[in-house]
Formats: sequence, C-alpha cells, structure tokens
Amino acid sequence: MDLYEHQARLLLDEQGIATPDAIFAQNSHEVAEAAERIGYPCVIKAQVRTGHRGQAGGVKVAHNQDEAILCSEQILPMTIAGHKVNGVLVAQAKNIIHEYYVSISLDRTSRDFDVLATANGGTEVEEIARDHPESVKRLHISALEDFDEASARKMAESIGFYHADVDQAAQVLLRMWQCFKRNDATLVEINPLAKIGDPDDESSKSLCALDAKISLDDNASFRHEEWKAYSQNSHPDPFEARAREHGLHYVHLKGQVGVIGNGAGLVMSSLDAVSGAGEQLGSGVKPANFLDIGGGASAEVMRTSLSIVLSDPQVESVFINVYGGITACDQVAQGIVGALGELNVSKPIVVRFDGNAAKEGLEILKSADNANLHVRDTMEQAARAAAQYASSTKETTK
Repeated sequence: MDLYEHQARLLLDEQGIATPDAIFAQNSHEVAEAAERIGYPCVIKAQVRTGHRGQAGGVKVAHNQDEAILCSEQILPMTIAGHKVNGVLVAQAKNIIHEYYVSISLDRTSRDFDVLATANGGTEVEEIARDHPESVKRLHISALEDFDEASARKMAESIGFYHADVDQAAQVLLRMWQCFKRNDATLVEINPLAKIGDPDDESSKSLCALDAKISLDDNASFRHEEWKAYSQNSHPDPFEARAREHGLHYVHLKGQVGVIGNGAGLVMSSLDAVSGAGEQLGSGVKPANFLDIGGGASAEVMRTSLSIVLSDPQVESVFINVYGGITACDQVAQGIVGALGELNVSKPIVVRFDGNAAKEGLEILKSADNANLHVRDTMEQAARAAAQYASSTKETTK
C-alpha cells in the first residue's frame, strides 16, 4: 500500500522527524483557508501515489491567496502518470541550503533491509546511481540485525553531512528505522531531506523532511486497524480493485507481459524470468502484473484471472506458469480454454504446466487447437516466448 505524501508525513511526525507545517486540502476554498494559516510563500503540492509531480506541473509556489487558489485550480483536475490527483498539500516553503536523499527499504533480492543515501537529493537517484555510483552509500541490515546509533552515525558521516549535521542526520536515520519497523513498511523514503535555515547563521540550520514516500506491507494489515483510514478518498487501481473483489492477489505493474501463476514464490520467479528475458532480448519488455491464483484454483478462477489481465491495454502477451499440487493443471487448462471462447482473445498466451495433472492439462490445451495458445516445457522457455511475442507487438506499434 503506497501512501500519499500527507499520510506519510504523519508517520514521520510520530517519530519526531521534522517536516514543514502543512495542511491537506481537496478544493480551492480549503486551499485558500490553508494558505492563510500556513503563510506565504507556500507550496501547493499534488497528492498522487506516484513520483515526478514537479516535472508534470503538480508542484507550484504561491506568494499570496489568489496565487494559491489559482495553483490549486490548475493542479486538482490533473492526472499524473495515470493517477488522478486526490487533493493538494499546502506546505510552508523553506529556505533550502542543501538537499539529501535517504531511504530504508526491503530488498527482496538480497533478502535484507537497505539503507540508501546520497548527498545529491531532490534529483533522480536512479540516474545518480548509474552515472556516479560512488556518491550513493548503501548499508545492508539482515533480518536478525538492528540499525543502531553507531551504524546511523557511520552512515551519516559517509553520506557527506558535516559538523553538527552528522548528529542530526544520525537521529533522522534512526527515527526512519523506527518508522519502518513499527509500521510494517517496505519503504520509507525522504527526498529531499533538506538542510534549511539562514546560510549566514549556523544556529538556524537544521534538517527537515520536505517530501516523503512510504509503502506499507499489505500482508500486515491485520495488525493495523488504523490503515483503513488510508483507503478513504483514494483512487484505487481499477485492476487491483477488480481482482480484490474476486479474492485474487494482484499487483498492477508497468510492463507488457501479463503474469499468472499459483503461489507467490512461483509468480515472483516468473516476474524475474520475464524481466530477464526482456533484458536478454534488448527490448525492455517487463511484467505487466503479479497475479497469484493460489492453491486449488478452479477453472472459473482461471477465467476470471485471464479476463482481468487481458483487460489491461498495456498487456501484449500472457505467461501462465502453474505447478500442479492442490491446483490441478487440467482444471486450469479448462479455465484457459473457456476464457479463450468467452473473451475473444487475440493476444498470445504462453503456458507452462508441471506437476499434478500436467499431462491432462496439456492435452486439453492441444485439443483446443487455438493459434493464440503456445506451450513451453520450462519456465525460462515460456518467459522468453512471452517476452518475444510482446517485443514483436511493441516493435510494430512504434
């Protein structure tokens, strides 16, 4: 679950991390009142669960009430990277001396927690990591370790904080770690963490989180009754909402290959296989979604899953990877064939079966005699085929 900025800053506030005074508003009247309370200049910031707001025109500075109203009227109707603006944050403007980037995240590849930081905040960290890897500092924390004061101070020193800033930065990092743990987060990011104040007055300088991004682990929602408030007044992804109605575990991504499998581990491996195939082909093709049909999935579940995945216009091919255990491959095959007839499928579907009733399932697919059905023996072969089909479509639509 990705939080809006105004929600994320509340969690930072709980840990004592300094943030600018700010008020969330959902219409121009509320913005006018908020701006008068905050004072001028103030920053009007679009609230969307995605980045690049500034480049899209979703962040503006207002110097009086009329400007604040005008900025809000320009921002509130916007859709940024497919995300409808949910409101604006009217925030106190700060005098910025320097900007840093700091984050703590769950790294599923290394199976640990990553503290990542650079003295080049407010910019694209991915580009900095690629072009100037020496400027990005990383600390791995295993699940059995803790991030203590000594580690935080060492990290602060390596980033490039100076003098008293080291003590302040270490405290910010420690409080971010507490926020990360206590809220079952997968990401706590501050960008920028800014040094603010009067450049000529050393005593006025301090660190302040000017923007924050926090993602929470949905699997921990049973421990957090307060999370229900985060879904209010939100604009959920329509594909994820539809999948949730059918009890399916679905995450919408930004690629071209729809991925369906049974079991989270198998689906994650399938995503990696598709991404790897896209890199090998040089096409940049990536997974369009994560969809776990679970154990004991019926033909109806398979039909519903295909319907959701194929309704996504970015999907150019589908990779179905099923290992039969509780789930019988012949039932899955029946669902696939049924969906082909009902949905008038025109996109390539690549299937890999193994395990319980795999032979029977493959016979059902073969007897369907459908030109859009393609069977492969291994996960790697199937992932590559799906990536190739998506690549071909991608090339012809350029």
